[in-house]
Amino acid sequence: MHTAIIVEDMIDAMTLLKKDIETQHPDIEIIATAQSVVEAAKVLRKNQPDILFLDIMLGDGTGFDILEIFPDLKSKIIFVTASDEFAIRAFKFAAIDYVLKPYSNADLSLAISRAKEQLQPNKERLQILKETIAAPEKKPNKISLHTLDQIIIVSLDDIIRCESDSNNTIFHLQDKRKIFVTKTLKYFADLLSSHDFVRVHQSHLVNLQCISAYIKTDGGYLMLKNGENVPVSVRKKTEIIEILDKMHR
Repeated sequence: MHTAIIVEDMIDAMTLLKKDIETQHPDIEIIATAQSVVEAAKVLRKNQPDILFLDIMLGDGTGFDILEIFPDLKSKIIFVTASDEFAIRAFKFAAIDYVLKPYSNADLSLAISRAKEQLQPNKERLQILKETIAAPEKKPNKISLHTLDQIIIVSLDDIIRCESDSNNTIFHLQDKRKIFVTKTLKYFADLLSSHDFVRVHQSHLVNLQCISAYIKTDGGYLMLKNGENVPVSVRKKTEIIEILDKMHR
């Protein structure tokens, strides 16, 4: 049996979430609920649950205020938030589980399953999330990468390229490390599209700042600053040439 606390300022949303958890997940016991930062602080001082369902925007503050009050909180956190493009982007960069309102039972089940399996988000990952949500116009400069047994925080500047490996992605870093992540290349291509990364091939995503030259012969390929060569697909050639021209005007 797992214990849980729900922190949600909208009573209807809290009631629905509580009902869904009790109905769909009988192995989870809701031991308390709270509608504000003050209430949440009171209940968390008495009990620290296995799972904390945490809304971001509360009437007297934010979910982050609660986490600052309890910096050593051991609970697995599932953020519950209204649908927002910037919020979704922030959660993906921080690799922290979330449920979007309105959610389906499948969405809730997936978030709970992941929360049970994963490590507690550390302070640096939560800081990435907090900063990205607080300033959506500012691009994050770090990303959290899920491997099979850990979560690694990487600076975007340290990523040279990403390579597809079936439904997984291999990150090639400046220090020659390779990080194997269990998400598709398309997932990261979409996430990093506005961060100087470009999909140059079905199997390759490249950091534009790491390109030293585009070679037109042998089918067309990129020479990278670390000495590697990456092929450019036929349909991407014109786009890549235009991007490189704009960068060096």
